[in-house]
Amino acid sequence: MCVAPDWLSGYARVVLALLSFYLMPWSPTPAVFCYMLSALLDAFDGHAARCMYTLNQSTKFGAMLDMLTDRCATMCLLVNLSLLYPSYTFLFQVSMSLDIASHWLHLHSSTIKGSSSHKTIDLSGNPVLRIYYTSKPVLFVMCLGNELFFCLLYVLHHIEEPAVWLYCLQGLCAIICFLKTSISVVHLVTASQNMAAMDAAEREDAAKKQ
Repeated sequence: MCVAPDWLSGYARVVLALLSFYLMPWSPTPAVFCYMLSALLDAFDGHAARCMYTLNQSTKFGAMLDMLTDRCATMCLLVNLSLLYPSYTFLFQVSMSLDIASHWLHLHSSTIKGSSSHKTIDLSGNPVLRIYYTSKPVLFVMCLGNELFFCLLYVLHHIEEPAVWLYCLQGLCAIICFLKTSISVVHLVTASQNMAAMDAAEREDAAKKQ
């Protein structure tokens, strides 16, 4: 039975993420453990949110905290990777900017349209986002693969002789990361179009009133 507010697990994710950031410069194994555990709790958040909604205990703050934790955690990991792989700093910066901008604009447009969460998608909307948000296996694989790709970059830097299977896993996660990045581009374009359409509708309504 779900009885606790949805933001409780969100706070646990924040604590684990902060702990992983603190450990990253000098203790890679526990840092990755805390980071991935925080990321995996996001899947639990999805189940908890559905339970909270049924019991009328879900909160807008919980949904906002969930997204902010995701974005900040990935951003902080990429900052660390920029220090470990300075020649790829520009790519990490682009990834951070795209991730934050696309999700912020998507959340803002969803809120203005009256959605209770950035994961509430109009089924008549973009087909890519519809599959991404309504298919739990797709959402889980995309998010986990993306986070695992960056975590593996961090781990491989700290291993002198990595096993072959780690490189194979890294290659698979790289494909998922590319797909996730492509979805972020779709996020950004679709949210921009939604905002432009809402602006146009508001101007049209204002013109009719005049």
